[in-house]
Amino acid sequence: MPKNSTTSALAGIRVLDAATLFAGPLAGTLLGDFGAEVIKIEHPKGDPARTHGASKDGVGLWWKMLSRNKKAITLYLGSPRGQELLAEMVADADVLIENFRPGTLERWGLGYDRLSEINPRLVLARVTGFGQFGPYSSRPGFGTLAEAMSGFAAITGEPDGPPTLPPFGLADGVAGLTIAFGIMTALRARDVTGRGQVLDLAIIEPLVTLLGSQAITWDQLGELPTRMGNRSANNAPRNIYRTRNGRWVAISTSAQSIAERVMRLVGRPEMIDEPWFVSGADRALHADELDGVVQSWIGERDAEEVIRSFEAAEAAVAPIYTIADIFEDPQYRALGTIGTFDDDELGPVRFPNVMFRLSDTPGSVRSTGPAKSRHTEEILARYGVTAEEVAKLRDAGIV
Repeated sequence: MPKNSTTSALAGIRVLDAATLFAGPLAGTLLGDFGAEVIKIEHPKGDPARTHGASKDGVGLWWKMLSRNKKAITLYLGSPRGQELLAEMVADADVLIENFRPGTLERWGLGYDRLSEINPRLVLARVTGFGQFGPYSSRPGFGTLAEAMSGFAAITGEPDGPPTLPPFGLADGVAGLTIAFGIMTALRARDVTGRGQVLDLAIIEPLVTLLGSQAITWDQLGELPTRMGNRSANNAPRNIYRTRNGRWVAISTSAQSIAERVMRLVGRPEMIDEPWFVSGADRALHADELDGVVQSWIGERDAEEVIRSFEAAEAAVAPIYTIADIFEDPQYRALGTIGTFDDDELGPVRFPNVMFRLSDTPGSVRSTGPAKSRHTEEILARYGVTAEEVAKLRDAGIV
C-alpha cells in the first residue's frame, strides 16, 4: 500500500501509535514532526491524555500539542475484530508503539513472533514502567515512580527538606526522547539487516543515565549525592539570586574562566587567588561564602542591570522565566520556539514548535491534535473497511 511521500526527513515511514498518555505518544509526535505518518490508535473512550491538564470549552489543550501531526482513529484492541484490524495495519507499517502491560500483545495472539511473521520489517517499540521482564515487570508504572526510583527525587530539594518530585512529566518526557532515538536506531539497523526488531524501554532507566556520574561515584567511592537546593556539587557560585526589584536570576560558573569573571564583576577579584578557587568542586565547598558575595552584589541592583552587567562581563546569567516570559523573549522569538497553528476546534493556538532545526529537511507542525476518531473511516478504508462496516463497528463499541 502506498505511503505518504514528501521531502520530509521521515517521509514514507508509517507509525502506529497505540500507546497512551505521554512517553510513547511523545515519541510518535517527534517522528511525526519530521514527516512520518503517525496513526494514533485510541480506545473508543479516548486516550486519557485528552483529559489531562487544562481544557478550553471541553477541549484538552495538552492533547493539541502532544498529538500534533497525527491521524486519530478509535479501535478497541481487546476485541477479536480490533485485533484483526491491527494485524492488517501492521502489515504495511514500519513502527508500532505500545505501552500495554507485558504479555498483553501475546495474550491477543499479537506477540512479536506473530507480528514479525506479518511484517518482518516491523519495529515494535514497547514502553512500560519497568520493562518486559524482571520482578517488577507486571507492576503498573508511571513517570512519577521513575522519578522516585531513578535517584532524581532523592537529590532534588533543599538540604533540610524532603525529596522533591518535578511538577511536570520529566521521566515521561525523557523516555519519549529516548524512545524516538531507539526507533531511529532500529530503523537504521533495518537498512542493514532488512529486519525489524523489538525496542524494550523501561521508563525507570533513562533518568538514571541523565543523573550524571552518581552511579560511577557510588561504585568507585561509595559516596551518595545529597540534596543541595539550587546549588551544585560541581561548581560555585551556582544558584538563584534575588534582585533589588524582586526578580530572580540564575548564574552558573561551570567554566573556571566564568567563575573568575563573576568575582571580578562583583568586586571581589582577590577571591580568585584563594587556593580553593582553582576548581569547581573546591569552589563548591565554599558555596556559602561565594553565594553571600554574589547575592550581596545582585541584591543591590535591579534585574535588568544585573543581566546587562553579566553580559558585558561575558559571564553566564539568565532570568527565571515563566511561560509568559518565554512568549515575549526575543531569543525564543528568533528561534521560532513557540509557533502559532490553526486548530479546527480552537482556532489559532500557540505551543512549542519542533525541537530542533534541520537545514535541508526541517520538521513542521502540519496539524494539531485531532478530534477523537477524526480519521477512522479514512484509515480503515485502506484495509477494505467500508463506511457501513465502520458504522456497525461503532455501534458495537469496537471503533
